[in-house]
Amino acid sequence: MSDANTDAPKKKGKILKTILLVLGFLLFLGGGFAGGFYYAGTQISPSEEVLRLVERTNGDAAAEGGEAGAEGEPTVDENGNPIKMVKDIPETPVFQTSYYEFPDTLTTNLRGSRRFLQVGIGMSTQYDAKVIANVETHAMAIRSDFLAVISGFSEEDVAGMEGRDRLAEAMKAAVNKRLEQLEGFGGIENVFFPSFVLQ
Repeated sequence: MSDANTDAPKKKGKILKTILLVLGFLLFLGGGFAGGFYYAGTQISPSEEVLRLVERTNGDAAAEGGEAGAEGEPTVDENGNPIKMVKDIPETPVFQTSYYEFPDTLTTNLRGSRRFLQVGIGMSTQYDAKVIANVETHAMAIRSDFLAVISGFSEEDVAGMEGRDRLAEAMKAAVNKRLEQLEGFGGIENVFFPSFVLQ
């Protein structure tokens, strides 16, 4: 007899054993889910088993610092529903911003134009109140500097947001220069235009 004839019954036997093992395993699983599980001598339903597994998993995750909620809190409630967690706002230092607005608008002519620009001017700082007090003390000199800066801009220079931003930067430089001359420190971080009218 050849080896092929003796190997055929062995292969059939292995296939039959594999099929029987798979069927036995499926019957075991089917019986477990249909009739419930036995836990420490008492029958429990599949949903109770799932809850126990979830609780065990959450407890293990909390012990390991894993996927449980913050400070080991479970991520599901007693019914197995997910618990909504709230993210904490990261702790970042926030500095208080102080604002100052000149009480009157400034009006001056623009370079090379018959038109006038009328602006309301405000400014801000995150330094202490002394910076704003210095601005109030030297308001007359600062207003004069602002008039000089504005009159150095043409109509085209102040057109659009970019033009206004350039004007604000030039005015910020002027106020800080004046405060550094008179007080030794500037401290103004932004200049704003609450009103901006080209006439």
